[in-house]
Amino acid sequence: MSMKGGEGLEYEGVVYRPPSEAGSLIIQVTIGCSYNKCTFCSMYKGKEFRIKDVDSIKKELREAREMYKSVKRIFLADGDAFVLKTSNLVEILQEIKDLFPECERISSYATPRDIIGKSGEDIKMLKEHGLDMLYVGIESGSDEILKTINKGVTSDEMIEAGRKAIECGMKLSVTLISGIGGVEMSKEHAVESAKVVSAINPHYVGLLTLMVEDETEIQRKIITGEMELLTPEQVLIETHEFVNNLEVSNCIFRSNHASNYVPLGGTLNRDKEKILKELSKFINGEGYLRDERYRML
Repeated sequence: MSMKGGEGLEYEGVVYRPPSEAGSLIIQVTIGCSYNKCTFCSMYKGKEFRIKDVDSIKKELREAREMYKSVKRIFLADGDAFVLKTSNLVEILQEIKDLFPECERISSYATPRDIIGKSGEDIKMLKEHGLDMLYVGIESGSDEILKTINKGVTSDEMIEAGRKAIECGMKLSVTLISGIGGVEMSKEHAVESAKVVSAINPHYVGLLTLMVEDETEIQRKIITGEMELLTPEQVLIETHEFVNNLEVSNCIFRSNHASNYVPLGGTLNRDKEKILKELSKFINGEGYLRDERYRML
């Protein structure tokens, strides 16, 4: 989800946040994404990455305190706030604690390399200072697809990062993208992604469906015929395969983003059969899929 500046605080460019952070106070601690090389993503292509000065972040937090009577959740943007030095993040988190004692959750995006790059002691320290939840984009569990989309990490590194975050006390939410491997890699994407998510056993898993952004490498591949997009029905078959292969415990599953053709949700593995039954219904044509016009909203 995205938002533009001018709504109270001033933001640099378009700011993206997870759907579950819709009611959160958004604070930019970085501008853009430090990696910014994924072939499917155009979110930060217009931004030159930089880390904001801690004093300016503190100033924005004080301004926000004057604006809002109660702040229950704070999301640290942009693409990977977890890339900051631990000492700087601790300083920011302490300021939040002092200014917003009522705040119940602080979260941020994190890349697998960010997590692997910090020691367990540092991650535990950040948890102790109030950083509760990390959002990690896995995208796919297939090493071939990860290489194709230039994700910059392997499936083993995804698992290492996810397990490390959880072992250090963080709540972990991971996202994957249906259709990211195209028709040719659809089954591998489903099966290998399920293996990675099962190995991590995150607290939350979300499925988005591929939206082809302008001026991205993946758009070029589709135009030239190097990659064939899945039909809505093929997306649902892929999703069925993914869910069927998942082995997790007490993991909240959501596939209700605007990009998805069918809204799905539940707790896995408890609700697996219910979700599979719902998917089968739509695969068999018993129900209406979200129109393409509304997937952009």
